[in-house]
Amino acid sequence: MIAAWIIAETTGIVNIVLGFFARGGLFMWPLLACSIVSVTVMILRGLALQQKKVMPPAIEEEIERLAPGESPERLSRLVHHDPSSLARIARVALQHLRGPRSENVEAVQTRARHEMVRLEKGLIILEVIVGIAPLLGLIGAVSGLVHVFSHLGLSSGASDTRQIALGIAEALNATVFGLSIAVPTLVGFTYFSRKVEVMSVEMETLVVELINKCYYGRSSREFGTAKAPPTAQVPIPTPLA
Repeated sequence: MIAAWIIAETTGIVNIVLGFFARGGLFMWPLLACSIVSVTVMILRGLALQQKKVMPPAIEEEIERLAPGESPERLSRLVHHDPSSLARIARVALQHLRGPRSENVEAVQTRARHEMVRLEKGLIILEVIVGIAPLLGLIGAVSGLVHVFSHLGLSSGASDTRQIALGIAEALNATVFGLSIAVPTLVGFTYFSRKVEVMSVEMETLVVELINKCYYGRSSREFGTAKAPPTAQVPIPTPLA
């Protein structure tokens, strides 16, 4: 009894969805492709941008535990084979400790820009979908109106009224579907962009702390430079919203 009711309800929902697409016209299929791509990208970005994958707690704790002037040997072992963004940036900083602080900062900045590109991977797709989904819906609406006006006067009575109703349904279905794709995609794009920005600031803070601790107490004569600055500013590029 319950199984039969569930099957009947499922069949009814499927028929409603298929009818919605059938009345929406040709442009419903590009919109469906946009929705599938949008959901896939948001799922993949959600998995890739987990805090523990970008900034492993073990590496964060080791950087915070490291005392000024202490050898970063333990940290070097932690980041050696770690695939996270923080580990790759810290690895570059540790590899350039023999050189001047300014060269180390420059190398870290270069690596940080590369990591930002990796973290933002896929967000451009969401941004494109936010722009084109409403436009595809608008094209579908215009297409529906074209059908309405093209059938006006070709028939009379109930048939003419039916053609007008179908054309309006196509216009409204495509518009609604386009907006229903654009809105959640915009939410996802904004959320992930903000998350990347926040993590970039946190990584900047940790890398600045690491460099300051590693260069603590070193005289500028060690590197043949005039005078080392008291602190190192290692700005990690923030993404454009």
